[in-house]
Amino acid sequence: MPDPALDRAARLTLAIARDGPDCTWCRRPFTGHVTPTTDHLVPKVKGGPSWLENEVAACRRCNRERGHLSPTDWLAECERRGWRPDTDRVARVLDSLAGAIAARGGQRRARPYLAGQQRRLNHTNR
Repeated sequence: MPDPALDRAARLTLAIARDGPDCTWCRRPFTGHVTPTTDHLVPKVKGGPSWLENEVAACRRCNRERGHLSPTDWLAECERRGWRPDTDRVARVLDSLAGAIAARGGQRRARPYLAGQQRRLNHTNR
């Protein structure tokens, strides 16, 4: 299980190693002009922790434009824009976060938001 005390740079490096060198949302490869950032799937304002299990790599544009939209709402917006977001990656990371919360405890505010996002993803992927 990854150390929850890792700093942001370390978590970003691990997220790219886990998911690949492209933006989760727009799928642009990370290059000199497309800079990766950490994007919390469960936003901090909804109680989301700064854990690797709650973060995906996203380009600065997608991270900024997503703001506080939910992962499922932003996935729909990405598709509306003609992008091919990595829905499977989002589902895997949300499932990983659920497992991490079950193992570590806490995150009371994040749990209902996370469960709702998992339900919506499962419903739309059938």
